[in-house]
Amino acid sequence: MSKKTFKHITSTVVPIPVENIDTDQIIPARFLKATTREGFGKNLFRDWRYENGDEEKPRKDFPLNNPLYKGEILVAGKNFGCGSSREHAAWAIGDYGFKVVVSSFFADIFKNNALNNFILPAQVSEEFLQKIFSAVQQDPQTPLEVDLEQQIIRLPHSGDEASFDINAYKKECLLNGYDDIDYLLSQKDKIETYEASREFNF
Repeated sequence: MSKKTFKHITSTVVPIPVENIDTDQIIPARFLKATTREGFGKNLFRDWRYENGDEEKPRKDFPLNNPLYKGEILVAGKNFGCGSSREHAAWAIGDYGFKVVVSSFFADIFKNNALNNFILPAQVSEEFLQKIFSAVQQDPQTPLEVDLEQQIIRLPHSGDEASFDINAYKKECLLNGYDDIDYLLSQKDKIETYEASREFNF
């Protein structure tokens, strides 16, 4: 069984208040040659992080290069993960160290890819998203609390909170660290009992 369980996390955040961030911006196409999930984090937002993609020329104004912003939660503008269906975008986000992405809207394919890679895409209202951006702008050390069991995101300092939806099956997988095969194995006894109840004696 995977050990990537997720129930509750409190972390500072990395804010990227930009709308329509597509998968090519998350992980440029030239880095898609690898077939394993490791190593993609160093190229996350590569062309935004560096001048001409050159690691020797980091853009100081980009949040991932700003030492004020750290944490396991990425907060991004509306329509995050649009564009092509590449799963590598989720790989890059996870490999960098993010466990949660918060936005006011996610592209469906990215959302599914994220969940399949043990990353929680938490969709909130535009109003609540702006509250997060505002709080972090005022204090970069502002924490964000994400409770998967209760499906709630909270700003502890102000007490503001919002709920988010998640598919019940995917929620159980995240809570227990299951991939699809792990989940089936967890249901083995129930499956065997069901099969036994349907046996016919001739």
